[in-house]
Amino acid sequence: MARTPLLQLTDISLTFGGDPIFDNLDLIVQPGDRLALVGRNGSGKSTLMKMMAAMVEPDKGLRVVSPGVSVGYMEQDPDLSGFETLGEFALSGMDISEAWRVEMAAEGLKFNPDTPVATASGGERRRAALAKLLGEAPELMLLDEPTNHLDIEAITWLESQLKETQSGYVLISHDRAFLRELSRATLWVDRGTTRRMEKDFSHFEAWRDKTWEDEDMARHKLDRKIKSEARWAVEGISARRKRNQGRVRALQELRSERSGQIRRQGVAAMELDAGKKSGRKVVEATGISKVFGDKVILDPLDLRINRGDRVALVGPNGAGKTTLLKMLIGEMEADTGTISQGTGLELAFFDQSREGLDGDKSLWDNLTLDPTLGLSGSSDQIMVRGVPKHVVGYLKDFLFDERQARAPVRSLSGGEKARLLLARLMARPSNLLVMDEPTNDLDVETLDLMQDLLDSYDGTVILVSHDRDFLDRVAATTIAMEGDGKATVYAGGWSDYQAQRSDMQAAAKAEKSKSKSQKIAQPAPVTKGAAPKLSYTEQHRLDALPAEMERLEAEIAKLTVFMSDPDLFTKEPIKFNKATEAMTERQNALSAAEEEWIELEEKASS
Repeated sequence: MARTPLLQLTDISLTFGGDPIFDNLDLIVQPGDRLALVGRNGSGKSTLMKMMAAMVEPDKGLRVVSPGVSVGYMEQDPDLSGFETLGEFALSGMDISEAWRVEMAAEGLKFNPDTPVATASGGERRRAALAKLLGEAPELMLLDEPTNHLDIEAITWLESQLKETQSGYVLISHDRAFLRELSRATLWVDRGTTRRMEKDFSHFEAWRDKTWEDEDMARHKLDRKIKSEARWAVEGISARRKRNQGRVRALQELRSERSGQIRRQGVAAMELDAGKKSGRKVVEATGISKVFGDKVILDPLDLRINRGDRVALVGPNGAGKTTLLKMLIGEMEADTGTISQGTGLELAFFDQSREGLDGDKSLWDNLTLDPTLGLSGSSDQIMVRGVPKHVVGYLKDFLFDERQARAPVRSLSGGEKARLLLARLMARPSNLLVMDEPTNDLDVETLDLMQDLLDSYDGTVILVSHDRDFLDRVAATTIAMEGDGKATVYAGGWSDYQAQRSDMQAAAKAEKSKSKSQKIAQPAPVTKGAAPKLSYTEQHRLDALPAEMERLEAEIAKLTVFMSDPDLFTKEPIKFNKATEAMTERQNALSAAEEEWIELEEKASS
């Protein structure tokens, strides 16, 4: 029996001038679809998603949403005007009985609903928009770069939610691991054509390369045919002019077909010049620590980074990664200890907030007015790794066309802003490359190029990233900061860190069990004085459990009220099932917390 689609686009065409963005597009999204939407920066992914959300009107074609189907859209830059707090925005338009879903999302995504909109960061605004979408639980979710500004813990939580949802969804993301984990099919937007593959994102690159290989072969055959027919037209047409006019017209059609083909966008002409070698020691830290108020950001740490190292800082948002990074490069002082930097360092910094770019100025001005490049804006040339180059020519190397040169930076997409920042960074030699979330908004092809450049880069790289795939490909050392003040150094990238951490936890658990068995087997020694009955961690846990149990009880109470509607099961079976699952999960969590509290109380009072 055929399923009724959630959404259908038929014969869609759209152009903003120049080549069509979409031409005669047909697309169906079925119930349960989990689609990865991929393509080059500027190919039209976000535009297609906005058409699916009815936020962009096509030039022609039809958009049909099946009766009773709700479509929710999370955009990259949500508009929160008119709302006082993030929570007020996230709960807008929702029934109060469904508020628990937003509260759960706020906890998983780690943002405070009471944060005023006026002071909220871009990342907090995006997390509020994502919480709103998850709270509304539409039958079709459209998510545009949902992992931007999320730490790995929040990304993992979001993955678990999307795995469990019964909604269909379409994802745009630069995070390969996220797409591999969640997609079941792949939509590829390429030069106005949208193709669909009924396989997850892990198969995308092989599919793309095979498609391009077939395309190159077809173009080569067409070129040979045009060449052959053109030779005939010159050498053999005079004696058979009348009866071969059809063949001449066919040649003209072949040439028209060839000229109408849109060539693939190349990759940016990125280069990294490490310049002169730095000393062998890049940074050496001894006993450095940092405290902000009552919060310990960093316990005393010893660390040495040598020339050529690839060091990644990972951990939850707020754990202190950026603080440690700034201490290592001399932008912030440590409370204790010493930091010494090596000789001959030339630093280049990639800032995730894009603060180095002036949104009101043009791309041209953002390059030529950069004092770090020795230019005041009066020239139409910049020095690129010691060689003068015209501004427009250099912008073309990074896939900008001449028309964009005088456009304001604020008009660029996230990926284009990232490429412009890379253009500035790569214009001068550097032997110490510091990158804060460099993968945000970059397409797969640009990420591949960046990884290749970093592999062959002779300098030192220190990076902060939440992109697990990128960390595995680039990092040789991982410093994990888990929010407790400790910074632990592991060999390898993200997967290596996870494996080593699991081994260490398993060993610690085995040692604890062994120690416990030995204590049971031996008579307790007679001691003088009272020893602490609870460890610091146990006491902290005992203090925290009442608030945790109170929160779980409040969530159970909200779910109970929501499920008390006698018509809920018949009218909204999907919502009923979700609420039942959530109730079971919280009741189990409450039982476990109560048992843990009783055990710790007994230990404390014994």
